Amino acid sequence: MQPVLVLSWEFPPRIIGGIARHVAELYPELVALGHEIHLITVEFGQAPHYEIVEGIHIHRVAVPPASDFLGWIAHLNDSMGAYGGKLMREVGPFALIHAHDWLVGDAAIALKHHFQVPLLATFHATESGRHHGLHQPIHHYIHHKEWDLTYHAWRIIVCSHYMRHEVIQAFDCPEDKLDVIYNGIRLPGRASVSDIDLAAWRRRFAADDEQIVYYVGRLTFEKGVAVLLNAAPKVLWEMGGGVKFIIIGSGNADDLKRQAWDLGIWQQCYFTGFMAEQDLKHCQDLADCAVFPSLYEPFGIVALESFAARVPVVVSDAGGLPEVVRHGYSGIVTWANNADSLAWGILQVLQHPELARRLVNTAYAELQQRFAWPRLAGQTDAVYRRILSAVG
Repeated sequence: MQPVLVLSWEFPPRIIGGIARHVAELYPELVALGHEIHLITVEFGQAPHYEIVEGIHIHRVAVPPASDFLGWIAHLNDSMGAYGGKLMREVGPFALIHAHDWLVGDAAIALKHHFQVPLLATFHATESGRHHGLHQPIHHYIHHKEWDLTYHAWRIIVCSHYMRHEVIQAFDCPEDKLDVIYNGIRLPGRASVSDIDLAAWRRRFAADDEQIVYYVGRLTFEKGVAVLLNAAPKVLWEMGGGVKFIIIGSGNADDLKRQAWDLGIWQQCYFTGFMAEQDLKHCQDLADCAVFPSLYEPFGIVALESFAARVPVVVSDAGGLPEVVRHGYSGIVTWANNADSLAWGILQVLQHPELARRLVNTAYAELQQRFAWPRLAGQTDAVYRRILSAVG
């Protein structure tokens, strides 16, 4: 097969959200299936402008600064489009273009038409979903850019059946244009902590007799951290205290900290800010429960990460989370934006250790059965071949 051109605004070491991990873990598996992958992304720090990472040809382009985010996105697409055109002339012909989300849509669409190459788009979220509607001019602008990408793409990949329905509804997209391919996770890869005094490390966050409940993710409204804090008093009451809630992630935590203080649970909460990956693994090694109370979640890769860490998981029923976490089988699913339901779910895990162990064992097995990258890459390869067969 001819080379595939991939456009993504993030790739390690530049990590903004979940796209970076997705592209970094999917494409080596596609390389293993025989594809030549050229990925254009944004320059970052001291990372080389060109390198081969696990078989992927990585091309990092400079993006001029701008006065606002949308201006920077315009520059991003100019840079990607110019570099992509040069690359397609020098390396091509290319079989297809694979774009990740609207941020690279303008460049992908321009390259598609100029070189007459089919375009595949992966949607990781939508603007209307993130904000529960379109409320500001910027929301409408981004929504229009997303619509453009759905219109010009030959096919669209989404990460859950929930997202499939959302894209169909939001963009009046034909149902037979979409393919559902779940996100995945790599196994194994957890470093040994045998040389770490875990008891001493644990005391940085919790007392020896306290159970640890943690959340990890961005501190944004749609992640539902406020719901977790509202659930905490009931959990603490039922458990007679003895629980520490560790909130891990970057973002403006001022309102959440004020909420914890007003609820009288400040002493039982620990806001870590950003946590390095190795420290997060230590935290997971010690945790009793992971909670993801999202109000909007297209998939929920954080749940898979807790599956891999063998931590019992409690989630809301928002978005694609119930597809990832099967209630009573691989985790506990609660009602979204309902603190009482979330408290019940956490208590199920903390008060029933046998249930917690069973959930952990089943969840870990699910990773190989449903969320292994070689399996998901095979499904992606099938989409590639379907497109090429259709275009002749």
